[in-house]
Amino acid sequence: MRWTLKPKPSIDITNHLKEVLQIEDTIASLLAQRGIETFEAAKDFFRPSLSHLHEPFLMKDMDLAVQRVEKALTNNENILVYGDYDVDGTTSVALMSSYLKTRSQNIATYIPDRYEEGYGVSYQGIDFAEDNGFSLIIALDCGIKAIDKVAYAKDKGVDFVICDHHRPGDAIPNAVAVLDPKRIDCDYPYKELCGCGVGFKLIQALAERDGNTIDDLTEYLDLVATAIAADIVPITGENRVLAYFGLQVINEAPRTGIQTILQQVKKDTLTITDVVFTIAPRINAAGRMKHGNHAVTLLTETDFNLAASYASEIEEFNSDRREADKRITEEALQQILDNEEQERYTTVVYDASWHKGVIGIVASRLTETYYRPTLVFTKSGDKLAASARSVSGFDVYNALEACSEHIEQFGGHKYAAGLTLKEENYETFKAAFEAVVKRTIDKRLLTPEVKIDAQIGLKDIDQRLWRIMSQFAPFGPGNMTPIFMTEGLTDSGYGKCVGEDDKHLKVNVYQQGSEKFSGIGFGLGSKVNLIKDRQRFDAVYSIDENHWNGNVSLQLKLRDIK
Repeated sequence: MRWTLKPKPSIDITNHLKEVLQIEDTIASLLAQRGIETFEAAKDFFRPSLSHLHEPFLMKDMDLAVQRVEKALTNNENILVYGDYDVDGTTSVALMSSYLKTRSQNIATYIPDRYEEGYGVSYQGIDFAEDNGFSLIIALDCGIKAIDKVAYAKDKGVDFVICDHHRPGDAIPNAVAVLDPKRIDCDYPYKELCGCGVGFKLIQALAERDGNTIDDLTEYLDLVATAIAADIVPITGENRVLAYFGLQVINEAPRTGIQTILQQVKKDTLTITDVVFTIAPRINAAGRMKHGNHAVTLLTETDFNLAASYASEIEEFNSDRREADKRITEEALQQILDNEEQERYTTVVYDASWHKGVIGIVASRLTETYYRPTLVFTKSGDKLAASARSVSGFDVYNALEACSEHIEQFGGHKYAAGLTLKEENYETFKAAFEAVVKRTIDKRLLTPEVKIDAQIGLKDIDQRLWRIMSQFAPFGPGNMTPIFMTEGLTDSGYGKCVGEDDKHLKVNVYQQGSEKFSGIGFGLGSKVNLIKDRQRFDAVYSIDENHWNGNVSLQLKLRDIK
């Protein structure tokens, strides 16, 4: 791992924050690193408010979207709520359909089949709308590149309102309204909303026109928080407010479907991380292993017993997903060895039998072994489909764009993307992608980096630091859990390897004159020799609370030692 100590913020700013907030140097530095430089900014950060959300009509085309949806509601038109099959898409559809059903009975949902139709707006979906008398489709978490499909729908008398957050291409679909804060001509102040977030802005605007306020919409925020967590968008600005209040809903009054998922969770208060690893995989498993409709049905069900039976089904899908993911990861790692591709700048692997629903997870798993831009391909109809994952600091979307002559279709973000290509183009694409990455990537990015917020001593760690730092939550991209470095640590002699195959490292450390702290380093078991015989070592870690036998203490969650 590369250890990178972040630059120290301006002394004038940290001194000002220490004075006006009555805080220690460490906290002042952490706040300044997050762009918080004044008392007012700190107040907004520590006390998020729904009033901090932006006016929805600042988004390009919002007035047109509201006008068209209101017209449909007034005229009793049939509205089809259409969304992608992942967490962001299914939560978006659950959110929009739940809200619209409070105002009309003529609402239905449509999730494309991952295998029959693929990602995004499909011709099949449009045909379904025409055949069943839907005159308006609201597309969520997809549609920004559906130029031909929107034109096809228009010829059939079906209008589109698009709510997307992906990067647009050179042209925008000729829909009634295209809501996407990443549009170049959109002046919306916050660009990092997820698809469900854009959908929420539309219902916020509709509610405003209907005489309601943001406080009337809090029941939908559990869905928005789940999408924010799963889509790994920055938890800054508006997303942080939505995630903060969404977590409150999840913890205090979640919708019935989420409640049934959480029955197995043995935690009083869930964090964004818990949502990522508990709620999101189960919602995702429906679209990966069966059909995204199962997730929407669960998330919109109000009868607890019915929801519990749906949750039980989804639990089975998730179990199947885990097994497939483990097997395919092992096969992909073996393929890299068989092809002698360990030293490449990219990982590109393919097997026609791999389950399309888990190739994205497998791509992420492969970066844990070979830290480099990664694509996992499988057969999809008469084409090959892939999920791409990148490494921190490298834009995989731009790399794919540079190889677009070999690709049929692609879309996504800086760190995750999807694409399809003809089977005969696979080897030429693989060579082109390797060449582009080799030419453009900063070689340092091929070593995982841990970014350190501050260097501190163990004497600086106390309950006050922990209490204030806890209020930095919810954590995520743009507001990550603070990471510290401490030099000259000694293990008290009780340090040892723990867990299956001695994978993990348990320590009990101190510095001269400090109290002892326990620590756990997941995946660091191989470094046990660095702590033996009371030799000194340095550590990078976050601070966590350890609950054991009714006792609560602060512990170090080790990221690396040397």
